[in-house]
Parts: sequence; structure tokens; C-alpha cells
Amino acid sequence: MKPFKRLVAIEDTLISEEARNKLSQYAEKVELFDTLPENDEEVIRRIGDADAVLVSFKTHITKTIFEKCPNIRYIGMCCTLYEASSCNVDLTEACRRGITVTGVKDYGDEGVVEYAISELVRFMHGFGDRQWRTDKQELTRQKVGIIGLGKTGGMLADAFRFFGSEVYYYSRSRKPEAEDKGFRYLDLDELLRTCDIVLTCLPRNTYLLGEKEFRIFGNGKILMNTSIGTTFDVGALKKWLAANPDSYYFCDGTGMGTLANELAGLPNVFHTPIVAGKSIQSTGRLSAKALANIEAFLNGNKT
Repeated sequence: MKPFKRLVAIEDTLISEEARNKLSQYAEKVELFDTLPENDEEVIRRIGDADAVLVSFKTHITKTIFEKCPNIRYIGMCCTLYEASSCNVDLTEACRRGITVTGVKDYGDEGVVEYAISELVRFMHGFGDRQWRTDKQELTRQKVGIIGLGKTGGMLADAFRFFGSEVYYYSRSRKPEAEDKGFRYLDLDELLRTCDIVLTCLPRNTYLLGEKEFRIFGNGKILMNTSIGTTFDVGALKKWLAANPDSYYFCDGTGMGTLANELAGLPNVFHTPIVAGKSIQSTGRLSAKALANIEAFLNGNKT
């Protein structure tokens, strides 16, 4: 008998075809959905009596869903699990019910770094249809600020240092190992004043930039968001872009979130409508780690 009775992926989890096929080793019945559920009722219908659930970062699994689907004992998040406040699964309720929730780390960062460098270089040199300033620019000696120095932020900082940029960072706690590399810590306001290029690399649902911060940031600047969803007050961003025509906002499909229609048509928004971190290599890393999480759970390692 297989460990799970029914395993359901309630949406496209971005794992490989090989990994999808391997799921049949873990459950008597496997059902994989590739479309987003429209509402909680659809999520409940898809899960039904399943005891194992796979989910990406898009769909919320709420207390109500847990109440309606009492057989769940394992949830595999095929995405990064930061902390309860930024998680689309109600971790408090899951813990109360004894349900194990696992996440995947460090699988798409390489593609995000390549996206950031390539988009900025194109814009600074005028390799596309627009150019940042009248004179072409290199990354050399540019003042670059990283907000959030986790895995992605750290890799971006290393990349910009390689190209000769002056790298500054802001995070909730100081990073001595980063400062040993020459990355300078600044508080948020000072970082915005100092840097011409700022990248936000934050957990989901972390909002640090409002009207005051954008006012400090000013004109002639570049803001690039590499996070999942917004890292700012949307109204404040729009006011900043309108008042500062020589400032620009960059994001990929993940960073844009649900704002595509709201920001459509703004001339100083650069939206790349794909997931920058998605590649055959990142899919392989994600798939291997998602399967390893399932096997660790089944082997009794529920951490």
C-alpha cells in the first residue's frame, strides 16, 4: 500500500514532467490541476478527501479550507516558505491540526540575478528602444542598493560587486559576512537617498516603500522589484512615477503580481511578463527539492 491515499496538486506547481510522474510512487491516486482555482470553493472541491496537497505561491489555503478538508496531513509548497506572515498557507491552523507544511528554498535565484543584470545593462546602454540617461552608462561605480539581503539579495549584491558597482544594503538585521565583502549597511532612508538603482528582494507581503520613502528616493532613479508581488504602497508608486518622469520601475511577471492592468500604459514601467526565475535548470532544482520534502516527511522527518 502506498503512503498517501490521494495526492492533489491544486494548481500548476511548476515541477517537471518527470517529477509529476514520480508522484504516483507516493499515492494510490494522484490528481494534478494546471489551472488556478477561482475561489475557496474550487480549492475545497479539488482537495476533497486528499491527504497530501501540493501548492505554489499563488493560491491561499485558509482555515476554512482546512475545516472542509479534514483528511489533509501534508502540504508541500512548491515555492519558498519564508515565515507565517508571508505564507499563502495558514501555518498557524496547519500546526494546530498537526499538518506538516514544507517549502522549497534556493531554486530560482540564478535566473532572477540574470534578469536583473540583463535588463539594467540593456537600459543603461540603450541596447533596447530606451536609454536611462543621455550618456551610456556601465554598472561600474553605480551606487546600487539592495533591500533585503537574503539568498536572492546576496547573490545580486555579489553580481553587482563583480561589475564594479558600489553596493549598499538594508535589512532587518546587520549582516557581518556581507560587510566583510565590502557591502555597506545603510538605514532605509539613507539608502534611498544614496543609491540611484535600488532592488527590493523581500518576502511576500512585505511593504517597505510608501509616499515618504518615494519622496526621499526622488527623480532619476531605478526601482527593480525581484520579490513575489508588491513591496510598496501602489498609490505611492504611481504618484512617484507620475511626479518623476525620469525614474523607472522594473519587474517581471512575479513581481508585477495583480497590478498589470493598473500599471499598464505608464511610460516609465518596464514589465517583463514572464517569471524570471523559471528555467529548465530551476525547474529541475524545484522538482528535486519538492520530492525530497515528500520523502523526508514519509521517512518521519517532519521538520
